[in-house]
Amino acid sequence: MQKEITFKELKESGYKDKTISEEIQANLIARIKANEPIFEGLLGYEDTVIPQLKKALLAGHHINLLGLRGQAKTRIARSMVDLLDEYMPVVKGSEINDSPFHPISKYAKDVLAEHGDETPISWVHRSERFYEKLATPDVNVSDLIGDIDPIKAATLKLPYSDERVLHYGMIPRANRSIFVINELPDLQARIQVSLFNILQEGDVQIRGFQLRMPLDIQFVFTANPEDYTNRGSIVTPLKDRIGSQIFTHYPKSIALARKITEQEAKVAAEDKSAIKIPNLAKDLLEEVAFAARNSEYVDAKSGVSARLTISAMENLMAAAKLRLIETGAAQTTIRLVDFVSIIPSITGKIELVYEGEQEGADEVAKILIDNAVMTQFEDIFPRVPKLEKEGVKTTYTDVVNWFEDNFIELNYTDTDEEFYASINAVTPLNEIIKEYAADYSDEDKIFCKELILWALTINNKLDRSENSSAFTIDSAGFGKHFF
Repeated sequence: MQKEITFKELKESGYKDKTISEEIQANLIARIKANEPIFEGLLGYEDTVIPQLKKALLAGHHINLLGLRGQAKTRIARSMVDLLDEYMPVVKGSEINDSPFHPISKYAKDVLAEHGDETPISWVHRSERFYEKLATPDVNVSDLIGDIDPIKAATLKLPYSDERVLHYGMIPRANRSIFVINELPDLQARIQVSLFNILQEGDVQIRGFQLRMPLDIQFVFTANPEDYTNRGSIVTPLKDRIGSQIFTHYPKSIALARKITEQEAKVAAEDKSAIKIPNLAKDLLEEVAFAARNSEYVDAKSGVSARLTISAMENLMAAAKLRLIETGAAQTTIRLVDFVSIIPSITGKIELVYEGEQEGADEVAKILIDNAVMTQFEDIFPRVPKLEKEGVKTTYTDVVNWFEDNFIELNYTDTDEEFYASINAVTPLNEIIKEYAADYSDEDKIFCKELILWALTINNKLDRSENSSAFTIDSAGFGKHFF
């Protein structure tokens, strides 16, 4: 923490007063020259969003981040704090972070006039220079800009015409800071109008007070395109005053989506060491989100948040942890049957169109898992033929025939040894794995065997039924189809 000094000492230290835009630009340039990451933990935007952000900041623009939910818009805004200087000097006691070099409030001007070079200077850490407001219909001008404070007037025995009776709102208090308004279209039009002059001319009007306060603020707005029609819009004059509008997007590959999920999912270190996750299971989890974004049952305009897979990974790990608790085993491995536990993560994260509502949220979730399974399955193995010619053997004929006289039960609570014994009993699977998945790890090979069986049930070559503790896979025609 920086110790308090006088204005004279600040000037003698060689400190140069900068606008927040100049401050951000200087630190951004330094990071670029040092080849350091600009936004820590922001994955997938290296060639799209980040270059646009760099240009907008170098141009000194206010920014509007436009994108569907779960596209890291708020993370981007919060990461901008790292581009500020660690400490900023202010006139001690100022409510609006007055710079001693360019004071804008009556309080700071009076203090400097009285004390001159002996004016006490305090320091504000960059973590305290970030202000965030969620735009909701109940936000009013007083919250953002300010109002007359009758208690202050009474305490100081001042008339309402005195500037010192004003109570500053969030925006004046964010002077020389970053101010974020999330979900901007939700802000009532008349409230958006109050931002016009602040963005452009620096005028602030509070209850008839016409103050010339050149506030120095880096504004960042976030908005969802769907909100433009569902809940409101950004009024045109305000949009015109925002220098750069930058579109965000979802991860464009499974590998990238995996990195984001692994970074964001909250999994205890001891759980990570006790629970193995096959690479194919990680990929399948991301495939579910990709399937949802392309599903006819899911509202594409609403989007499918990256939080779906983050929450799903946490549920998947919880299912495996529960198995460890119930079996007393030291370790376990994620299985395809465990994916039933991610259904609550899906149903809470998707908006359904009419057809989806008719199917029901749970059923749509199961369909999405099925679709993801088939996508992954067909990346590794030949397609399951819909029609088979009599006497012509296919890749899966021996597996299907095996179930004519046998069935297997895959229990959630089986230890790994018990589970492997059950699935390895289907000996015809070994030849398929040997031909198409020989280079996979042992955990992935077991997962591949599940994939094959699941794909055969999806294609009605085998039957799959479920009770509260297990899946049963049998010859087609015996049991209740689950997914």
